[in-house]
Amino acid sequence: MNRNKGALTVHTLVKIAVLGVVSFVLMFFKMPLWFAPPFMKFDISDLPSLLGAFAMGPATGIWVQLVKNLLNVLVEGSVTNGVGEFTNFLVGSVLAFVAGWVYKRNRTFKGALSGLALGVIAMTTFATLNNYFVMFPLYAKVLGLELDTLVKMGSAVNKYVVDYKTLMLFAVVPFNLFKGIAAALATLLVYKRLSPILQR
Repeated sequence: MNRNKGALTVHTLVKIAVLGVVSFVLMFFKMPLWFAPPFMKFDISDLPSLLGAFAMGPATGIWVQLVKNLLNVLVEGSVTNGVGEFTNFLVGSVLAFVAGWVYKRNRTFKGALSGLALGVIAMTTFATLNNYFVMFPLYAKVLGLELDTLVKMGSAVNKYVVDYKTLMLFAVVPFNLFKGIAAALATLLVYKRLSPILQR
């Protein structure tokens, strides 16, 4: 019996590793968005963690995010001394955990929609507060920049960005909404087809 439990654990770890690698690969397909500073890059790499959270529980989504960001640091390195990767891990984990937690309690299409919607809202709220109070100041400090420099990067591409608060309101908020909704829509499109494999 213990052997079966061990086999199940190993099997789950393998699936987490595979999803983490896929997520890491998806990070290479990134691009800037027209309304956000160029250091904020959009990608669809949160998709595998959402799939894992739906199929194997909310904690799985966090593990997938961890694998993705560790691989990114190990393979690509970090120009921000890990600040960018840590932010990516936290924000993606909030999305996956909340969506997976809601779906676990109501495994229907309506439950999936509710989970993804709440996940996107939670992720956007957390990302905005975290960036405002912690990550943007830390990011600027690590790179030897003033916060005003980040604001200028935002105002160069978005006329509504005029100060630090509007950088959050008109760049960070829509960026995370856009990223979260894209990952949510992709999840709705592919989860049903992949769930038999992930739940095996």
